[in-house]
Amino acid sequence: MAGLSAEQEAVKARFIEDRGYWRPWCDTLLEIDPGFLTAYSGYAAYPARNGPLSGRMVELIYVAADTSATHLFQPGLLTHLVKAREEGATVADVLDVLSIVATQGLDAVYAGAAILAEEAGIAPSDVLPAPLSDRIASQPAIPPAAAQVLARLDRGYLDAVLDLLSHRGTDGGLSSGEKALIRIALAGCFTGYDAVALRQAIRCALDAGVSPAEVLQAIQQGAHLSVHGTSLGISNLRDAGFL
Repeated sequence: MAGLSAEQEAVKARFIEDRGYWRPWCDTLLEIDPGFLTAYSGYAAYPARNGPLSGRMVELIYVAADTSATHLFQPGLLTHLVKAREEGATVADVLDVLSIVATQGLDAVYAGAAILAEEAGIAPSDVLPAPLSDRIASQPAIPPAAAQVLARLDRGYLDAVLDLLSHRGTDGGLSSGEKALIRIALAGCFTGYDAVALRQAIRCALDAGVSPAEVLQAIQQGAHLSVHGTSLGISNLRDAGFL
């Protein structure tokens, strides 16, 4: 676009400060509706600016959201990976995030297996061998009721799931509370909302000492991923002849 006015320069500077990026669609919106760009910037930046989570955790949550199979937004992923590193995140932290992302599909298995068992008249395994019960209890990411159903339907698959969930990566990485926050962000985001998984993750987070304010911030951060739809529309206005 042509030279910017002082007002547009201020809007652009504030957006970059708030969001950490500036893309071609931002230029178009700055030209046709700078007021919306300002309002969006303030809205999207609010959780990180006012919430209790560290900059490192904020960026790791965005990494989880952008790598989730429900979103897969590479431009945002690279931006937030760089910012996560600048905020002190380690490779171990990122690998923990990506490991949690890899298990997101399990929530659908848990729900589907429960429906199958109910419709087929198959009762869950109420009494499990002590070693198996201990393994399940040590994995807060799997609801006990889901584990009982899988134990009856396919014990081998349950063992494979528990092996995956119990994997420990390199030294360091996320704490149990931080892992719960990542699961909250994934289950609470509109792109893959799952009320059952969200409730389970919130309970795990609270039990691990995470505050309600931290939980709320993790949920809030997912909402403004919807701007990626806005950016797609804005990016096509000129080609469609509107501008």
